[in-house]
Amino acid sequence: MFPLFDLSLQLSGFPIREAQAELRKIVAFSEKEHGVFIANKKQEIVNFHLQNNPFYQELVGSKNYKNWGDLPVLNKQNLQKPLQERLSKGYSTKNSYINKTSGSSGTPFIFAKDKYCHALTWASNIYRFGWYGINFNTSYQARFYGIPMDFIGNKKERFKDFLSHRFRFSIFDLSDVVLEKILKKFQNKKFDYINGYTSSIVLFAKFLQKKNIVLSTICPSLKVCMVTSEMLFEDDKLLLEKQFGVPIVNEYGASELDLIAFQNKEGEWQVNSETLFVEILDENNRAVPNGTSGRIVITSLFNKAHPFIRYDIGDIGILDEKSTLQKTILKKLIGRTNDVAVLPSGKKSPGLTFYYVTKSIIEDDGNVKEFVIKQTKIDSFEIEYVSETELNLEQIKKIKKAIELYLEPDLNFIFTRKKVLKRSVSGKLKQFKSTI
Repeated sequence: MFPLFDLSLQLSGFPIREAQAELRKIVAFSEKEHGVFIANKKQEIVNFHLQNNPFYQELVGSKNYKNWGDLPVLNKQNLQKPLQERLSKGYSTKNSYINKTSGSSGTPFIFAKDKYCHALTWASNIYRFGWYGINFNTSYQARFYGIPMDFIGNKKERFKDFLSHRFRFSIFDLSDVVLEKILKKFQNKKFDYINGYTSSIVLFAKFLQKKNIVLSTICPSLKVCMVTSEMLFEDDKLLLEKQFGVPIVNEYGASELDLIAFQNKEGEWQVNSETLFVEILDENNRAVPNGTSGRIVITSLFNKAHPFIRYDIGDIGILDEKSTLQKTILKKLIGRTNDVAVLPSGKKSPGLTFYYVTKSIIEDDGNVKEFVIKQTKIDSFEIEYVSETELNLEQIKKIKKAIELYLEPDLNFIFTRKKVLKRSVSGKLKQFKSTI
């Protein structure tokens, strides 16, 4: 007898049992067997798309290739064309899983996965969440995600939530009145775990801190909290651990691929080396040694409907020196390649540096709930923030001084207090954005 979640996947045409059986086999490989598996799958997926995908043939410029390193790096701009032109022979919107990226990178696009590949994505999720005793068929999820506002889209998502044994909190309004209602739900429902966007979950933790409540004391069934889609800073992680009273697990994924990395029980960000092959490349598309930062480029080893081969996801990261092919560890995720501030001196700095420096001061007194930084000119920045009271001159002076110390002097700032910050359609909060 199929449990409800597995049954809903199977009825939608996603062969979850076969996918889980294959994943178990891959996980059981020795280091040597895993190396052979990766080499074979890389060759197999490239050959398949060179024979069956005109879009990929055109990108490569040939039906043959000699070395992996000679294959082109696929970027999001390459994918800005109708999906029909990118599908492999034998695949259509009718017999594939179709979805759209959130667009948080600035270039949203529609993508496809064949149904077996999508089943493997779920098998991979189920396997990793299982590390923390979470079972998608029986564990009850408190979900902090966006939700479509139109009637049909909303009802469809709510039905999916029902099948997936989860209760969704819409994150487009997280005022104290709404957070109070969320707290009541935790008092009345037996949630096993929290899953959702980092910024929204952090906001809820700050609300609990203000009320001096530890969530696990009013919801003792709570086991773990998984945050995703936005950066998790160390001080925010400590706040979440303190206010929720459960382990905090950081995941990194992409809807068009799979879970890319998931925090294991040792606290390491373990890369998914069962369904993906992850490379870190320099500006010349050459692999850099482990321990060196570069662009995160990923190959989906099973997706036959649509090629994601040497796909530049738009993020910068570092693999740990101790990584092996079977157990690859993502040491650090630095941020998006397009989230870079260019300063008057010519210096380039990850936008999250601004965010982090400002964060250390702006949240000192607990007045500011959340904020975003926008670069409007080469020397000008706008900081939008949500708080109970306006920032005072002393705080503003401190922020400017810290940025001067970490980055450079003579930068201009405008501080704008807002009731709510604008989130993307999917509900994500972009902490830094450059408009120049």
